[in-house]
Amino acid sequence: MRRQSVNSEQEPRLLKVGVVGAGHFGRFHALKARENVREALVALFDPAPERVSRVAAEVGCDVAASYDELLGIVDAVIIAAPAEFHFKLATEALTRGRHVLVEKPIAATLPEANALVALAAQRECVLQVGHLLRYSAEHQAIASRIGRPLYIEATRIAPFKPRGTDVSVILDLMIHDLDLVLSLVNSPIESVDALGVAVSSAHEDIANARVRFTNGCVATIAASRISLKTERRMRVFSEEGYLSADFGARELTMINRERGLPLPGTGGFRREAIRWSDHDSLRAEHDAFAASCLDGAPVLVDGMAGVRALDAALKVKESMDLSRKIMAQSGLISN
Repeated sequence: MRRQSVNSEQEPRLLKVGVVGAGHFGRFHALKARENVREALVALFDPAPERVSRVAAEVGCDVAASYDELLGIVDAVIIAAPAEFHFKLATEALTRGRHVLVEKPIAATLPEANALVALAAQRECVLQVGHLLRYSAEHQAIASRIGRPLYIEATRIAPFKPRGTDVSVILDLMIHDLDLVLSLVNSPIESVDALGVAVSSAHEDIANARVRFTNGCVATIAASRISLKTERRMRVFSEEGYLSADFGARELTMINRERGLPLPGTGGFRREAIRWSDHDSLRAEHDAFAASCLDGAPVLVDGMAGVRALDAALKVKESMDLSRKIMAQSGLISN
């Protein structure tokens, strides 16, 4: 199926984009859309007048008076609103035949997420989910080197910020690593054992999950948004070797037998080290979105990828709730 924008063939092949939400992520999306050579940033919409006016002035675009008005003047929307509004906003856009890039999570519930996937297919529109790390150089390097992961360990911690606390740390931070793990492990989830606790917000701020897949692979994922430092790391053990990735420092190290410099006295093992300084994941995400909308290129992180990540996150939440219930019944924690 070849998707095209609503522009006529005589006009330049630019994707007319509108951004919904002028908060932290909305501002960054607006900046990238303004810079992208295949996108034309038309307007922003946000119910907070001062905030949206400030961002619109910075990026040099109009402010739409309503979401309906925005949908009438664009080919595609980038939804960077709170998660609880994703389904409604994406549904309205897809119903109008507009392509959608929606920030993670794709929706609040699985029925909502599946409904968006079905609607996008029916309307022949692009539905891309903003799992940004899939567009990172680090993920591309991991995926090209690891084909059969046996054990994965991921850590994602950060200091507390009020932004994102409308959902648990599972949907705020952990879902990034859940999506990465799912992209590496070609197998259904067999079981999840998780713990979590709310410390500074109404939702869990710390979480740890052990995910077992039906093929035997195991992933341990830790997330916290009340830490003293920021750390984003992943370690992968596989038949291909041992790999360590630092997403913050933009570094990857792999111990294997195929590539890299020989390690003396190790019986033939080699060490490969890679660093990145100029890869812009958000720009790559916008490039991919424009290519899918204008050229019909495959969607790297499509609606079904968003569904799988949400399903995994909800499984973690379900296991976490069960663990808390058991601990409360035993008197280990208070209700």
